[in-house]
Amino acid sequence: MKTKLVIKPKTEEFLNLLLWSADLLARPTFRNLTESYESWAYRKGLLRQVATLEERQIVERDTKVLDDRVYRLTERGRLHALGGRDPEERWTRPWDGQWRMVLFDLPVAQNARRERLRRYLRDKGFGWLQNSVWITPDALDAEHEILAGGKINVESLILLEARPCAGESDTEIVVGAWDFERINSLYAVHLKVLEQRPAGSLQSVQGRKSLQRWASAERAAWLDAVKTDPLLPERILPSGYLGRKAWRRRVEVLRAAGRLLRSFNG
Repeated sequence: MKTKLVIKPKTEEFLNLLLWSADLLARPTFRNLTESYESWAYRKGLLRQVATLEERQIVERDTKVLDDRVYRLTERGRLHALGGRDPEERWTRPWDGQWRMVLFDLPVAQNARRERLRRYLRDKGFGWLQNSVWITPDALDAEHEILAGGKINVESLILLEARPCAGESDTEIVVGAWDFERINSLYAVHLKVLEQRPAGSLQSVQGRKSLQRWASAERAAWLDAVKTDPLLPERILPSGYLGRKAWRRRVEVLRAAGRLLRSFNG
């Protein structure tokens, strides 16, 4: 059984800080801490947070090297910092052209169970096609495993693989199942926040606080968008989709923020 990872907001903010210090978001390495930065980090309690992150296997270092000061995000930590999923990995995954559908019809007396199922499907990125019909381009391996061994009642719940057969296009299915107008509006907000990154020096307290406030706002805006986005395979992404633009811009801006952070000598 998988355990749910719970991280306090302050620790999570520091996890985002680690990403800034990477040369690339796809290369989770934390380098070049200066003594002056460590002194500042200690005063802010960040080094204690590093210890917490190590205990939770979010970051790691080479224990064979004495006084090793290079921290690396583990894969678990990297995915958490990105919002739980790797966008590039999700967009570039192959798709076999088959749609997977979850159809259910639960009585009013089982309303709580129905709501749990809807919440599960929504959190997993399924699209709501109509009434109690949910759809995804991905295989239903996890759902099959959950249902394995249970009593089958096809009148209440059934999983199907399907292709449209009356001229419906995949584009029409995508637009009907997911609210990409809302998804794009959230990415537009995130893009606006990215452009508000403070460019001032970190030598002043005000400068450091401004950067911290921006970091918090940026992460919140990114999570709002990416957690709403199903991150569909690129061959069925709708026209005008802003997710990839926001991701590329985020990489650029966080690299710049990382360079600014590494130059801090306060």
